[in-house]
Amino acid sequence: MEQTMRKAILGSTLTAVAVAAALAVGAMPAQARERGAAAKGEQVRSVQRSRGADGLVDSTRTNRRGGTTTIDRHRDSAGNVDAIIVGPRGGVSTVDRSRGADGLVDKTVTGPNGRTKSVDRTRGADSLVDKTVVGPVGGVTTVDRSRG
Repeated sequence: MEQTMRKAILGSTLTAVAVAAALAVGAMPAQARERGAAAKGEQVRSVQRSRGADGLVDSTRTNRRGGTTTIDRHRDSAGNVDAIIVGPRGGVSTVDRSRGADGLVDKTVTGPNGRTKSVDRTRGADSLVDKTVVGPVGGVTTVDRSRG
């Protein structure tokens, strides 16, 4: 009788373990979906804009990991809008705009590693605005716009 009882207990234990395993396998995809949905719902990003004392809009961006990027726009002595950008890891980029001899706005961007990219806009013979971009490693790209 003792042997029969052990077999019954062992059989019911194995059945209970099998049922629990089946339920766990069936529930895993549903739980994974719930975790994925919750994780996507928690990806909070925010952008806060405010008008500075100089009348230009400054912004602070917070990414989903909590890093903040601030953009401080200001006017230089010639009235051009320049910007200082501080990234989430402390890198500082500057955007310097100036008017060229042809009256068009040129731009120089200095990245956090000190490399610069410059954009020179010119008015072509067809009166359209063309531009030349010199990249941070010295590559030159020219855009010649045309009608037609």
